[in-house]
Amino acid sequence: MPLLNEWNIGDHGRGAIWKVEEEEAFFADHTKILSDIKNDKRRIEHLAGRYLLTHLEAEFPLHAISKDEHDKPRIPGNEFQFSISHSWPYIAVAVDPVDEAGIDIQTWHPRIADIKHKFLSEEEQDTMCHDPKYFTLAWCAKEAVYKWNGRRGVDFKEQLPIAYFNTVLDINIYIHLNKMPEMVFTKNFITPDYACSYVENVQPWAIY
Repeated sequence: MPLLNEWNIGDHGRGAIWKVEEEEAFFADHTKILSDIKNDKRRIEHLAGRYLLTHLEAEFPLHAISKDEHDKPRIPGNEFQFSISHSWPYIAVAVDPVDEAGIDIQTWHPRIADIKHKFLSEEEQDTMCHDPKYFTLAWCAKEAVYKWNGRRGVDFKEQLPIAYFNTVLDINIYIHLNKMPEMVFTKNFITPDYACSYVENVQPWAIY
């Protein structure tokens, strides 16, 4: 069972990362989902993400998942908040019975240095020490916050600025898309194969 990592998030959430090494039938049999996704790899990612949800919450109602008006996957009544990310062959999932969840995982790709200007300001690039691995981590952090917020039409560079970064990989993002400005605290880690970020805590901006 290639469960690579599992951890607590905030007061009552859980996160996990899985490396896909199984055949599609393993995930299909466990989830009882018939997917109509045509691409083989994307179909396995879809099934593996659902499987990992049930690993974290055995009673997770997989068949009740549907997208809201912003295309954010939810279940009726929000019995669980959840977020799924995949970057082949890795799957990352966060589940929380109370608070919104956001997680993102990215395998390393040299092209990140070519597109950094699309999601990082010049100041943020300086903060990231012009290091491609930190560029990837910054993308993960902003993507995790985007998923946590659950609204379309967000400009990562202009609307999700990095307010704080340190070498132990804490990244705080200032977000002013809702009624009250908030500081979103992300936790992040780097391995030889991927970077991963997840939303750990959120506090009103007014307290700073």
